Amino acid sequence: MSSKYIVRQPIKDKDNKIIGYEIQYHGENQAFGGDKGPATNDFAAADTIYNFLTQNTEKVLRGTLNFMTFTTTLLMKKTPRLFHKDELVIQIDDSVIIHPLAMHIVQQYVKEGYKVAVNEFQFAPRYLALLDSIDYIKLSLGSMSMMTLKNIVDIAHSMDKQCIAMGIDNEELYQKAIKLGVDAMEGTYVAAKLTTQAHSSGYLQSNFFRLIMAISAEEPDITEIEKIISVDATLTYGLLKMVNSCYFALRHEVTTVQQAIVIMGLSELRQWAYLLSASNAENQIEEGAEEFLRMSFMRANFCSNLMNYAKNMPISKPDAYMMGMFSTLNYLIDAPMEDILNQIPLRQEVKDALLKGEGRCGMLYQLALSYEQADWGKIDKLAEELGIPTNLLTSLYFNCMEEVNRVWSEITKPAPQIAKEGEEGKQEEKK
Repeated sequence: MSSKYIVRQPIKDKDNKIIGYEIQYHGENQAFGGDKGPATNDFAAADTIYNFLTQNTEKVLRGTLNFMTFTTTLLMKKTPRLFHKDELVIQIDDSVIIHPLAMHIVQQYVKEGYKVAVNEFQFAPRYLALLDSIDYIKLSLGSMSMMTLKNIVDIAHSMDKQCIAMGIDNEELYQKAIKLGVDAMEGTYVAAKLTTQAHSSGYLQSNFFRLIMAISAEEPDITEIEKIISVDATLTYGLLKMVNSCYFALRHEVTTVQQAIVIMGLSELRQWAYLLSASNAENQIEEGAEEFLRMSFMRANFCSNLMNYAKNMPISKPDAYMMGMFSTLNYLIDAPMEDILNQIPLRQEVKDALLKGEGRCGMLYQLALSYEQADWGKIDKLAEELGIPTNLLTSLYFNCMEEVNRVWSEITKPAPQIAKEGEEGKQEEKK
C-alpha cells in the first residue's frame, strides 16, 4: 500500500506572482489534484485527507488561496467547510460533473459564495453548461490542439472566467501557455521560474532592519541575532564569506552562523551590518527574490528535520540546514552555483549534493525537492533508501511550513511597525 502525502504547489500569474497554492494529495495508490486525475475508490484516502485537514487547516493553510480537488467522497464529507470561502477554490473534474448528487452539492457551495474551478476543461456540452457557475478553467495543454485551447481561453475571458494552465513542467509548455494568453500557470517549471535573477543585495529589508535593531541594543541578545541571520540565505552567505576571508586570517574554517558571530564579535558584526546597510540604501529587494528566500528557509527546515530520521548520514543537522538554505543562492546571487559554493566552507558532501545530487546527502536533498514537486514515486523510493518512515513525511512537511509561516510573518513586518514595537517594548520594560 502506498503512503499518503499532501503537498502544496504555487500557482503564478503572468507577472510571476503567486495567486494561490494547489493542494495535491496522494493516497491508496491514487493521486488527487493537479493533472493526476481522481481515484475511483477514494474512501480510505478521503478519510486520511479529511482527518489531516481537520487538524491542520488552522495551522498552515490559513491566509492563502487554496485550490483543492474534491472527489465525490470528500464533497459528501463536507470537507470544503473546513475552509473559509475566501480561502478556497473547489476544484472538480469529470467524476463530479457526471454525478448528479455531487454536482448538486457543488451548486450549494456556489450559492454560499465559494469559488469553483474545473480541472481539464473540455469542449463538451456538460462542461459548457457549467460556465455560469465556475470561476476558473484549468487546462492541460497537451490534451487539445492550439486552436481548440485558444477558443476555450477566448470564451472564458468573454465570460470573465480565468484560465489556468496545468502541468507546465518545461520551457516549451511555458511559452505555449504565454501564447495562449492564460491568466495563470502551475507546474514544476513555473515553481522554479524567476522573471529576473536577484543579486546579492536581495536580503529582506524588514529582516535586515530587525538585525540592525538587535545588534544596536544596549545588551544584544546573541541567540536572537543568530536567529535573524539564519532565516535569510543571503545574510548567512555574506556573514560566512566575510568571517572566512583573509581579513580574519583564521586557522580553521567557520561553518555556522553561531561560530561566525562569536569570532567576529559584536563590534565587527555591527560594522559588517552597517556596511551592508550603506551599500543597499538605494536598493529594494528584487521581484521574486523574497519568494526564493522563503523557499530556502523552508528547505533548510525540512532538510534539518528529515535528519532526525535519515539513517547513515555523513553530515550533521546544521549541515543539512545549510544545504537547504543555500539551495536557491544561484537565483539570489548573479553567479553559477559552483562559483558561489567555492567561496564558503561547506562540507564537500553538501556541495556534491547541491551541484550533482550525489551521495546520501544528495538523496536527502532530492527527497526535499521531490516533495515540493509532488513526485510521488520518487518520494517513496528516496525515503525508503534513506530509512525515513514515509508515514511521517506529510506531518514533517507541514510542521516545517507552520514554523516558516510563523517566522516569516515576523520578519516581513514593515520596518516602521518593527520600530514601533521595539519602542513599545522598551516603554513596557521601564514600567
